[in-house]
Amino acid sequence: MNIELPSRFKHTIISDGIRSACLENPSKVAYKHGQKTRTYHELIQRMDSIAGIISSSDIPLKSNIAIVASNSIEYMEIVLASSQLGHPIATINPKLTAREIVSICEDAEAKLIFVDEKVSSSLKGIEIKGMKRIIDIDNQMEDLVDQIDCQEEFPTVKETETFTIPYTSGTTGKPKGVLVPHRSRALTLYGMADAYGCFSSDDRFLSIAPMCHGAGMIFSLAPIFFGGYAEIMDGFEPELVIRTLEEEEITGFFGVPTHFYGMLECDRSVLDDCRGSSLKSIISNASALPQSLKEKIVEQFGEGLLYECYGSTEGGIISNLVPEDQLIKKQCVGLPFPYTEIRILDNDGNQCGPDEVGEVFTMSPYIFNGYWRKEEETNNAFDGEWLTVGDLAKKDKDGYLYIVDRKKDMIISGGINIYPREIEEVLLEHPQINEIAIVGHADEKWGEIIKAFIVFKEEVLSLEEIQNFCTNKIASIKIPKLIEKIEALPRNANGKILKRELRDNKA
Repeated sequence: MNIELPSRFKHTIISDGIRSACLENPSKVAYKHGQKTRTYHELIQRMDSIAGIISSSDIPLKSNIAIVASNSIEYMEIVLASSQLGHPIATINPKLTAREIVSICEDAEAKLIFVDEKVSSSLKGIEIKGMKRIIDIDNQMEDLVDQIDCQEEFPTVKETETFTIPYTSGTTGKPKGVLVPHRSRALTLYGMADAYGCFSSDDRFLSIAPMCHGAGMIFSLAPIFFGGYAEIMDGFEPELVIRTLEEEEITGFFGVPTHFYGMLECDRSVLDDCRGSSLKSIISNASALPQSLKEKIVEQFGEGLLYECYGSTEGGIISNLVPEDQLIKKQCVGLPFPYTEIRILDNDGNQCGPDEVGEVFTMSPYIFNGYWRKEEETNNAFDGEWLTVGDLAKKDKDGYLYIVDRKKDMIISGGINIYPREIEEVLLEHPQINEIAIVGHADEKWGEIIKAFIVFKEEVLSLEEIQNFCTNKIASIKIPKLIEKIEALPRNANGKILKRELRDNKA
């Protein structure tokens, strides 16, 4: 039976929450990026102005739009403006090649695209199917803001509708749009405020992760949702990050292992002078923190600060390891995030006992709505209300979660998810490559780097030749850093390539 919501029901929309925060202290600075700042009052005015630009762009109501840009205050303003209009926004990595960007924009059926100057240049002269307008954030948007009236009336946006569409690759190598609802991310913010203790109106957060990724987005929204302050960086400069933590009295920041390696490699004089004396919380995600790195982080910044969380674009934050357990529960990702249930099932669907490895299933209000235009993949991700992304894990007798393996083929390099099939398809275009298998190769700094096992036809190619062939076809982070000639790829009885066997090859 369908139950109608009462007319007084208030949907949970992030842009509405930020508008409420503005009323508390409109003159307070919400964001800083370089020398540029934005007060809460200015932020709301800009959201409404950009909403006017979107509405004047002759695109269908609530149709998909996209943004392909590096971190900036304008990035968040565009996302929030689209949110209050009900336009789902695809957040695309600006480091992708023009070919990859166009493919994702067309898959998302984006009618309007916001780009930064660098991406605008790379797309010049390229036709994007279905796209009505491209707006250059760096060179066009300010003039448009001055010319267009602020949006004054907004459509009703339901919390179950799509907020953002981050793209993640699938087993076919084709990127998939993850439909993230407003309610999911708004409730995640409340969970984060409870779990991490650094998102009050008095807190000052440093946003360094790319906003095009789920974590970079949510950790840039959380500070201002609760009336706090966030300083944005559009690139990672380790020494600048270290100094900013101290000089700007930052109380919290989020990073991936690559960030921490870079910071801890700074000159000792910088590290000694800038220990982040105001910090309350350091949060890590994307790939596992090696225990030795955890110990170095604690030594540099002190005990009682480091959190490590596990999650996925589809499932949001799933578990969290608190500071007091960091050096005790090794290779652990903690206990369930607030309002989250986790179960580990064997191949027969039975609950696993302590220390038994099985597949991770989660249920929470943070879960995505499904994959854009991919019904079969969406159905495969769910068992009733329970979501799985194919990760294998175990729980100890205390209920703490340990990830044993990720999706079978996924590689995480520098906190970025990389899927081999996409790389394999590009390299198979080369006339001298007969077969290829891409795997992750352990690397202390990056977590994993890309390694290619190649069955050549006649001519054996060098690493440089392989890398040159990939240039402008795939993003640089996806280009192999190691290659190994192999006579035949190992396969099972069904002809499936045994990538685990290749990964176990330490050569």
